[in-house]
Amino acid sequence: MKLVLLSGGSGKRLWPLSNDARSKQFLRVLQDDDMQMVSMVQRVWHQLELSGLGADSYIATGKSQIEMMQSQVGTEVPLIVEPERRDTFPAIALAATYLYSVKSIGLNEVVAILPVDPYVENHFFDVVQQLEGAINHSGAHIGLIGVKPTYPSSKYGYIIPGPSGQSHEELEILQVQRFQEKPKEEQAELLISNGALWNCGVFAFKLDYIINKLQEKGLPIQYEELLKQYGNLPEISFDYEVLEKERETIVIPYEGYWKDLGTWNTLTEEMGSKQIGKGIVSLDCTNTHLINELDIPVVVLGVSDIVVATSPDGILVTDKSASPRIKETINFNTGPKYEERHWGWCKTLDVQQYDDGNQVTTKRLHVISGKNLSYCLSRSCQEVWTIVRGNAEFIHNGNRMSIKAGNVLHIPAMTMHGLKAITDVEFIVVQSGPLIMENDLVELYTDWEEIEQHCVKI
Repeated sequence: MKLVLLSGGSGKRLWPLSNDARSKQFLRVLQDDDMQMVSMVQRVWHQLELSGLGADSYIATGKSQIEMMQSQVGTEVPLIVEPERRDTFPAIALAATYLYSVKSIGLNEVVAILPVDPYVENHFFDVVQQLEGAINHSGAHIGLIGVKPTYPSSKYGYIIPGPSGQSHEELEILQVQRFQEKPKEEQAELLISNGALWNCGVFAFKLDYIINKLQEKGLPIQYEELLKQYGNLPEISFDYEVLEKERETIVIPYEGYWKDLGTWNTLTEEMGSKQIGKGIVSLDCTNTHLINELDIPVVVLGVSDIVVATSPDGILVTDKSASPRIKETINFNTGPKYEERHWGWCKTLDVQQYDDGNQVTTKRLHVISGKNLSYCLSRSCQEVWTIVRGNAEFIHNGNRMSIKAGNVLHIPAMTMHGLKAITDVEFIVVQSGPLIMENDLVELYTDWEEIEQHCVKI
């Protein structure tokens, strides 16, 4: 069986830490067994490896998440990259064509689709592995995992099984009768009393099921061809486009811990500490959490059941019960102020626009020892770099030099430049020039060996 983890959304309900460049699954706010801070995607990928599923797993993600994904789970993890964000049906269709035409996976092979951010016990992945046998034994087109509810929640969708079921190797398999999307609590109680299960977004099918669907819709089944038409695919979820129309669907009940960490109130329930970052949460605060990514201390006194979260993108103070409303409240069109990249991170400290049409942007960059920035140029902006920490190699228009803390580098527009960190390096970048256009930056090489080979003057 092959597994595909879907990692596409922006997770804006966890603003200000999550943004278009850093989705919720990349936030390092959970603790692993060694008490190290890890993200949701790191935790899930580690669980897959512990279950022996890592070698057969892929991650479907967008172009904007490639660098962060590789920095968190490694460059060896196979990625299926969406050219743009389109929802889960296009993402799953693209993944299916990749497995079929690029990896030559057989049409009879079972493929399981998982969200990248569930908070579950390791035992959950044992049940995921059982989907293969359940599909083959039952002959169903789609197999689901349904979580046995622990309380009547209005936050989750429900799977309502039919009256009849079967078993396979001590595994309970139920027919799916219908679905119910986020009912009110009173209705949820009635559903649970009739055996309804939480829909945790995990499902499986044989590869030919999706390939046949694409052919029926007149869509390409070759990966490269589907890539070219990706922008024309309907922007619709797999649930609406396929799952709710399919009658031959089964579900395996799962009895164990499962939680969707999509909001601040659910995420903070699983955090190992009530405080991350500089500041103080007083002892008379009950069920209050502080997550501070700024360099200034934040003090929280005498208030309970709240979340205080700060980042370069903004400051949030919310009652936990009200935190899901953040997506409806905040204007997210300001651009991310913090980005995690494969080489380190970048914080935007200040942006100023002037009447003459010029813009000055100030950033702080951290490049990890041994990593490098690409060899690139800006079409319209000049830059001044002030090195505040560490040692590095710098190449400017083919000229190589060693730089260290205290050096100031002037980089005019239309001049090629790149940097490799010898030790961890931090520097302040001041960009000035006309309003920065989307295609202002031109990259020539990203690998440092290629930069040395082609761009250094002899």
